[in-house]
Amino acid sequence: MIKQKVAKAVIENGKIKSIDKKLPPGEIKVKLLYSVEEDSRKESYVDTIVRDTSGIYKNVNPEKESSKLRSEWDRKIAKKISR
Repeated sequence: MIKQKVAKAVIENGKIKSIDKKLPPGEIKVKLLYSVEEDSRKESYVDTIVRDTSGIYKNVNPEKESSKLRSEWDRKIAKKISR
């Protein structure tokens, strides 16, 4: 069974600059978990929608669909008025 321990270290250019514990002699295998700064530019709501829906309506003609939706909406309004 492999025993795991946690140590915090600062690594710059692939070399350990500081570490908070003494490491055992010889070769050790490590798993690195590291923190990165978040991008300062926040993604807008529109950017999120465009990214998430990009490519799902590849074969849709927007002009034809918008006129179709408008005519359906007009018919529903006309139907309500005539009642």
